[in-house]
Amino acid sequence: MTLAIPGGVRAAFGGRWYLLRLLVARDLAAKYKGAILGRAWPLVIQLSQLLVFTYLFAYIFHARATVPGLPASATTFGIWLFAGLLPWNAFAASITQGAMTIAGQPNLIKKVVFPLALLPLVPVCSAFLESLFGVVPLIAIVIAWTHAVHSSLMLLPVVMGIQLLFTSGIAYAVAALTVFLRDTPQALGPLILLGFYATPIVYSFAMVPTAIRPFEVVNPMAAIVASYRDTIFSGTPHLASLGSAAAISAIVALAGFALFRRTRGAFADVL
Repeated sequence: MTLAIPGGVRAAFGGRWYLLRLLVARDLAAKYKGAILGRAWPLVIQLSQLLVFTYLFAYIFHARATVPGLPASATTFGIWLFAGLLPWNAFAASITQGAMTIAGQPNLIKKVVFPLALLPLVPVCSAFLESLFGVVPLIAIVIAWTHAVHSSLMLLPVVMGIQLLFTSGIAYAVAALTVFLRDTPQALGPLILLGFYATPIVYSFAMVPTAIRPFEVVNPMAAIVASYRDTIFSGTPHLASLGSAAAISAIVALAGFALFRRTRGAFADVL
């Protein structure tokens, strides 16, 4: 089967993936330049957040998670929570940093030969690579603890691909909107916070009231977070919800890129 790539996408990217890799590498290097811990900082930050949430929900509110092969303890809840925080943190970082990729670089915008379509993808790819610092040790810990490797782990790259697709679409949209609406970055803060608690991250999907479960179906991050956990822990991913998330993510990606492409001609005039 041959994947048909829209002409606009081919024209925007062409053979410039090498440039994207250079931009992502430069972005990662600039973040941790001169830092003692260097690129270990993403994992340190993720673990710090994990400790705070585990203390709050597992020890204060006595939350527990049912994970096959693991005891119902605070430690198990922390590992389960970590699997949900990883994709969400990558998504949130991509969107907040992606908002200023166009408005924050007016000099590049005015260079006719520069491929502007690559800029919103830089924070998306950077945040995704940083999340791998947590995914790899998480899988290793679960395998060492349960002495089991689920075949569903083979689906994890597919889940990550859907995550990248959805995140890229949102990043394109907010990058374009920020050029014309400078309130966009400030508005993203409360929206991302709302999305965090509206997505089953610190609680399971089973705890969502039946009346509002249909709203979770149109939230791709809910299926992505659940799929991270399913592929790593239970080995029984819900393919139907993942397929729905893939379809919605594809629509969001195309819509976000279309908005970016449609407004790109006015970037230089506004900036």
